[in-house]
Amino acid sequence: MPNITIERPILFLAAILSPFILIIGRSFFRNILSLSLSLGAPGGESFKTSFKTSMLIRFTRFLESAGIAVLLLAASGPELISNSFVYLDRGADILFVIDASPSMAGMDIGGQSRFNAACTLLRDFAEKRPADAIGLVALGNDAALLVPPTTDRTSLFLRLESLKIGELGDGTALGMGLSVAALHLRNSAAPRKAIVLITDGENNAGALHPETIAASLVDAGISLYVIAVGSTGEVPIDYVDPYTHIRRTGSFDSRFNPEALRNIAHAAAGVFIPAPSSDAFIEAISRISKAEMTVSRAGVRGKRTAVHNTLILVGLLLCSSAFFVRKIFLGALL
Repeated sequence: MPNITIERPILFLAAILSPFILIIGRSFFRNILSLSLSLGAPGGESFKTSFKTSMLIRFTRFLESAGIAVLLLAASGPELISNSFVYLDRGADILFVIDASPSMAGMDIGGQSRFNAACTLLRDFAEKRPADAIGLVALGNDAALLVPPTTDRTSLFLRLESLKIGELGDGTALGMGLSVAALHLRNSAAPRKAIVLITDGENNAGALHPETIAASLVDAGISLYVIAVGSTGEVPIDYVDPYTHIRRTGSFDSRFNPEALRNIAHAAAGVFIPAPSSDAFIEAISRISKAEMTVSRAGVRGKRTAVHNTLILVGLLLCSSAFFVRKIFLGALL
């Protein structure tokens, strides 16, 4: 919650007392300097203002008093001070490369699809590591960087939610996905750099061989984790094609060679983690989190925001309103 500071306390006190001073002063000087003149007929009742006019007079005086008080408050130099939690050291840069091919719709990870489980675990991972810059690459028949490494969790989560199975085609271009991730981490100055590849298949698309790209990660100082998600055998599938909007359901024969994925991790001196079940998948992400720990100092930074400009506008508006009410409704007599 923001705090408020006052640069000139005397003017702040004057702003608080000004309405009372104006009321007392107006009454005092009116009794001393005014003359009582009877405007009624001799022997008759004296002239009295209407109830409506009397209320308008009081209203204009209220507007004036409030306007003067607000202007004095602006002159007192009020500032809002808000504190924010900031990290003083840079965390790790971690790019998740998620397979978005149709086979990732297989429903064998604790009752949910492999793809949804991967997205959920990525979100949990990012929430627990606010100091790290986390990005997102998706692959299918091609690969694309969806979110560069960032600490902006809102942008990351919004794009993650909008990612659909089949968005990048039906293939599995593992080499392309690793290449895109490596390109955006190669020149990073982060103390730790890592790529987490989550897939359930073998490389069958793209012009780049995944083992070749993986081998280049060693010289760039990028760690590689390959998570083979899903079980083998008949697996139910259920997803909506993002282009035709046709719902596809049924089952498919889930088969892939885990050795091919293991060789990709081995080429980068990385880690291969099989995740055939929900518990194994959660453990795999936890293992990566522990392996890529960084030490970050944190502190609180205060931000000062002056509000006098807004108060000046409000004060002038109140005083101007009092003038126009007198001019239009009271003939500028008071």
